[in-house]
Amino acid sequence: MRFLTAAAILALIAHPATAQDAKPIEEQIGGGGRPVGANWSRSPVIAENGMAATAHPLATQVALDTLKAGGSAVDAAIAANAALGLMEPTGNGIGGDLFAIVWDPKTEKLYGLNGSGRSPRGQTLTQLKEKLGDATSIPAYGPLPVTIPGTVDAWFALHERFGKRPMADNLAPTVRYAREGHPVAPVIAMYLERSLAAYSRREDDFDFSNARQVWFADGSAPEAGEMFRNPDLANTLETIGREGRDAFYDGALTETMVDYLQRQGSAFTRADFAAHDSEWVDPACAIYRDGFELCELPPNSQGFAALQMVNILKNVDLAQWERGSPEAMHYMTEAKRLAYEDVARFYADPDFSPTPMDLLSERYGRERFALIDPAKATAYGPGEPKLEGEGDTTYLTVVDGDGMMVSLIQSNYRGMGGGLVPDGLGFMFQDRGELYSLDPAHPNAYEPGKRPFQTIIPAFVKKDGAPYMTLGLMGGGMQPQGHVQVLVNIVDYGMNLQEAGDAARFNHDGGRQPTDTLDGEIEDPMGTLYVEPGIPAATIERLRGMGHKVEVVDNGIMFGGYQAIARDPETGVLTGATEMRKDGQASGY
Repeated sequence: MRFLTAAAILALIAHPATAQDAKPIEEQIGGGGRPVGANWSRSPVIAENGMAATAHPLATQVALDTLKAGGSAVDAAIAANAALGLMEPTGNGIGGDLFAIVWDPKTEKLYGLNGSGRSPRGQTLTQLKEKLGDATSIPAYGPLPVTIPGTVDAWFALHERFGKRPMADNLAPTVRYAREGHPVAPVIAMYLERSLAAYSRREDDFDFSNARQVWFADGSAPEAGEMFRNPDLANTLETIGREGRDAFYDGALTETMVDYLQRQGSAFTRADFAAHDSEWVDPACAIYRDGFELCELPPNSQGFAALQMVNILKNVDLAQWERGSPEAMHYMTEAKRLAYEDVARFYADPDFSPTPMDLLSERYGRERFALIDPAKATAYGPGEPKLEGEGDTTYLTVVDGDGMMVSLIQSNYRGMGGGLVPDGLGFMFQDRGELYSLDPAHPNAYEPGKRPFQTIIPAFVKKDGAPYMTLGLMGGGMQPQGHVQVLVNIVDYGMNLQEAGDAARFNHDGGRQPTDTLDGEIEDPMGTLYVEPGIPAATIERLRGMGHKVEVVDNGIMFGGYQAIARDPETGVLTGATEMRKDGQASGY
């Protein structure tokens, strides 16, 4: 049972009958003004010695405490990520995957890490289809969408190369919060309630009992401000900190996970976990304009989609129109739609299907740009690049006083994951395997030991060839188009780091998907352009007249979660920004 606080009771006494009949607060009064900058934004955070931006204020403080204790930016990012797995279980956790980009000032090099997991090595596509029965796609819940959790291995890979403090020290703050409790943040409380409702509608199809015990023991979701504890997760993290990476992939924890998964009908074995490893990869970059260069990770992630959009949009000067104009919105939307036709056709695990690197050439970008009709939305298909050789999420970023810059993203994929929680371990398995195609001819087709298409992508920006900014924006297919919208806001429209994230966004959804069959009909070839209320009404009507299906969404949920840190290459001064649509905080010292 939950009780009203004393303050809430006093408020009801003071205003007894009008509260439930009142207009929504945004209809009663508008926003205030600001002495500098846009009225709808706030100041970015500026500091010198270190900075962190995460989706939870306590996780940001954990990162800063780690930096102050002598940890590197990588130590602080691991510590914050562990905290977010506890505090923001609706977006991430050690049952999911992780990708990262790290700028190392010592070697003056950009490093990429792909920490995504694979399918069972002993299960074929035919065997998977037998389990699916009449289903034409992999479900979002239960054992079939589970892939090996890659996060813990990725932590240790990052730590081995760039860490300074013992891993047990990096995980200790979360162990303490998990045992002693932390107050639930407002947006996360809302997502927990939504998650419970979604799982409850389907819990006859999978084992939800362990998840209920961890997060919903009294039959309801934790509310904002309520203290939440997860002693099972505390024990799991303490074991990992004490015994290392193998505790998770080749030890007692592995036995618990495999035993549980096999009871649910999964084909995973202990050998699948023991064989898992992360992969160091080279980020690719595309120059936009004015010396700004966006860098992303290669497939099986969708990072190259953002680079394709950059190579398309560099062929038009968006700054000739206002940011909220129909012209600017049209070109950005069409660039997204063109890029995603290629995402759905070519992006997959490169160990099984080499990526056509011509996708990133400026020539190919010009060819795709030429397909855009400036006056109307157009139906596109994938391009024909030359073969030249070989979602819910959390994003965080940390920069330390030495100039190491970490861009890290981590996710359980849809919601909190697939609903399965191994006995007594306090975390949920991801459902990333939902994103395999069942068409054996598709590059992203399910195969044994294969990584699925991944939506999560960290980003990095260079300026005149020098390291400049870490950037991430959570939210499935929103991510590449969100990266580009933020870049456009900064480069073409002169917004500061915080304004660039607070400005109204669009999210084009629909069209061809990586799970589609190659020769099947596309249910929704044009898709829907979702926009926030800050997009002018006249622009929306003009876009509809151009053939776009436009819908206004005012709750912010589908438009992602942004964090960023920029570092002045001359002074080392750090500027941070965080997402107003989340509970997060950017802070430095």
